[in-house]
Amino acid sequence: MVLGPVLLVAMDGSVLFLAMPKASEALSPTADQALWILDVYGFAVGSLLVAFGNIGDRYGRLKLLMTGAAVFGAASAGAAFAPGPEALIAFRALMGVAGATLLPSALAVLSELFTDPRQRSTAIGIFAATFAAGFAIGPVIGGQLLNGFWWGSVFLINLPVVALFLLLAPVLLREVRATRAGRIDVLSVVLSASGILLTVHAIKHAATEGLRALPMATGIVGIVMLWWFVRRQLRLEHPLIDFRLFRDRVFTIAAITGLLPLAAWSAVAYLGGIYLQSVLGLTVLDAALVALPGAAVLTITCIVTPGLVAHIGTRAALITSHFFIAAGLLLLLATGVASGIGWYVASTVIAGIGYGISFSVVADTAVAAVPAERAGSAAAIAETSNEIGNALGIALLGSLAALIFRLQGPDVAGTLNETLQAPGLTAAVIGDAKSAFVTGLHAAAVIAAVLHAALGAFALRHLPRAFTSTDDDFADDSRDLDSGRAIPDG
Repeated sequence: MVLGPVLLVAMDGSVLFLAMPKASEALSPTADQALWILDVYGFAVGSLLVAFGNIGDRYGRLKLLMTGAAVFGAASAGAAFAPGPEALIAFRALMGVAGATLLPSALAVLSELFTDPRQRSTAIGIFAATFAAGFAIGPVIGGQLLNGFWWGSVFLINLPVVALFLLLAPVLLREVRATRAGRIDVLSVVLSASGILLTVHAIKHAATEGLRALPMATGIVGIVMLWWFVRRQLRLEHPLIDFRLFRDRVFTIAAITGLLPLAAWSAVAYLGGIYLQSVLGLTVLDAALVALPGAAVLTITCIVTPGLVAHIGTRAALITSHFFIAAGLLLLLATGVASGIGWYVASTVIAGIGYGISFSVVADTAVAAVPAERAGSAAAIAETSNEIGNALGIALLGSLAALIFRLQGPDVAGTLNETLQAPGLTAAVIGDAKSAFVTGLHAAAVIAAVLHAALGAFALRHLPRAFTSTDDDFADDSRDLDSGRAIPDG
């Protein structure tokens, strides 16, 4: 019951990856609007998760789940019939706001159902597998639907699940809440959300249209707001995010591990969908089938990771995940304009092992590190790193690819899809456009691979030789922020 909304929230973070060429044909968004259509959802979810985690702790998680599910369904229907790119961006943002109410409450409910650390680890592993499966199968399901329906159908699949949840949740679930001191700091919520959106807007605008005064000014304002947000959290008695936790190197590496893999996965999945359809000429159904092996490996890895961690330890699992992802991403360098399907599949399968490990380990570690009454906030922090990573991957690595296309492409339009739709193109111009896009894909893959290899090397050197996220005493030990000591096994 709880996992249904989780699957929807995750799936809608990626369901448009293969659908964007079709949506672009129907709505004709600019390059900047196309990126916002894809990642405004992730930014809305990520920037509000912590706040809604706290609200659920105080005022009731079931009530928040019910409200969020209803809004999510209504916004999905609006997105399906959006008449233009502006309306689709607005409905996607509303879906993100609703999604932010669902994830922390769902994970908090699981934490209360399973108080035994090892049972809780298994339950959270299933939660992580569901979340990862949603991200992984989103493009596949979208591709299947687009084979017979219009682009908006990818959103209508949410409605039956939402309706069933609203019907059964009041009967099968009970209201739970935690007594919490303090209040929600509204200014912190505004600063974090606005700062992220303004900064990313400036980056996207610079990539697609070049440096201009007004967008750069908004970027500076965004950075100042984010700086103000961090400073405010350090002074508040009850902050939205306790940045003092980052004094602990284990927590820091785990938090980055929650963000970076999603950034790499989302960027490659988005760019890969365009590559398969617009460069290699696959149908949307064939592109969905090509994405299927990587999605299956990612999901299965999430399920088996708790057992793997019990044998090799959390340290080895975290380190291994980054090197698998880096290796998989580098295989994309073998893809080209004329061929590359086999290399693309191999890349998604190998990287999928690393993605699956990272998704599962981070969620478990975050929730196990806090008392049950703080489960909503801990879940929010863990999922915030995932959702922000998902959005940042498209925003930053997608903007890098857009910048390279603008600089090296034939200067017909801002995106590959727009260029290929222009009338009277010669074969040489089409070849140049596809080549420029592939160069952008390679650049994004290399940057992501280097970051993962660097984080894996850093973790290899700085993570304690022995620690676990499933011990009864983990919560107490993990709060020894200044000692930097290892968290013992057993």
